[in-house]
Amino acid sequence: MDEARPAFYALRPGGWRDYWTLLHPPYTLWHLSYVAIGASVATAIDAGWLLESLAAFFLAVGVAAHALDELKGRPLRTRIPGPVLWALGALGVTGAVAFGVHGTTVLGPWLVAFIGFGAFAVPAYNLEWFGGRFHTDLWFAVTWGGFPALTGAFAQIGRVSIASAAVACACMALSIAQRALSTPVRELRRHVASVEGRIVFEDGSTRGLDVTAIRAPSETALRWLSIAVPLLAGGLVAARL
Repeated sequence: MDEARPAFYALRPGGWRDYWTLLHPPYTLWHLSYVAIGASVATAIDAGWLLESLAAFFLAVGVAAHALDELKGRPLRTRIPGPVLWALGALGVTGAVAFGVHGTTVLGPWLVAFIGFGAFAVPAYNLEWFGGRFHTDLWFAVTWGGFPALTGAFAQIGRVSIASAAVACACMALSIAQRALSTPVRELRRHVASVEGRIVFEDGSTRGLDVTAIRAPSETALRWLSIAVPLLAGGLVAARL
């Protein structure tokens, strides 16, 4: 039964369960954590701006990006109608842009560059515009790792600093590591019917290989990272409040 699920957090298809699965809860929380980690470069965090930043990225990443991604081949195998997915995508991007526009009233016009990049990045990546040129591991790291961290910092200090750039690069590196782990896991869960083989040790003993045995180490790492990163973000924010 576990092997039949397209992701370890996916529920049985149908009804409200499809919307839970669509949100990719562990990964959405993980990437929202980058916003909070970026915000922590400020000496003291403005809780209001942090909440607005988190809300904007929840709409853009948790809702819009995942809804648009599900339109491309139904990787999560949900039964959500196509028009509903389109609507969620449009509403998510619109809501995120609205939060950004509100931010310009205090942070100034430079925030427009962040708004424009985010509004382009979501459909460009998830709808694989320009022949999938933006649907790459590097673009994933920039869009879902570095960009949230840099935006979270900018919302607090109103500029791009050496500290915020370094934190953004660290979040990009974490996203690349996430991608290296999750790509083979997704393939094993969604496209591989069976695996046959065995490991032969120097002492002559053997161990059988199957889909679960190959998938388990990477997926275990992903599960723990999806807990560790939000805890790290929470601790950093708590230290600045």
